[in-house]
Amino acid sequence: MTRTEQITTTPTPITTPVPAASDPLLQLAYETQPPSGPEAVRGVLHPAELALRGMPVTCSACRARRDWLLLNRRRNVWVRCRCGNEWLEPEITRQDFDALIADPTWTHHPSTEAGRVALGFDGTFVGVYLDS
Repeated sequence: MTRTEQITTTPTPITTPVPAASDPLLQLAYETQPPSGPEAVRGVLHPAELALRGMPVTCSACRARRDWLLLNRRRNVWVRCRCGNEWLEPEITRQDFDALIADPTWTHHPSTEAGRVALGFDGTFVGVYLDS
């Protein structure tokens, strides 16, 4: 069989991505994207008491019963107290964590530790309940 028509394609031009730091609007758009990907860490404040299987959660270090920071990475959820004590909580699934997010607007922090400090869960407010 002979080919009767010539199909020509023009090569697509290669565009070089503009570094986000050179354009303030691109930098802002990058910084305001919600966390995504397998390494993203999401956090949600939980000021009320937390009961798992009917048992109230209590911090083993300071005996606090409310005002938690819940951190999610991949399938795991950690509970962090204002005293700085943190533990993996296998009873809270990622679906439970997603259900706790009422307002999906995000505040971004450069690192997990910077987020803990900014939210007051680094041990600074040990023994203090912050009511909103």
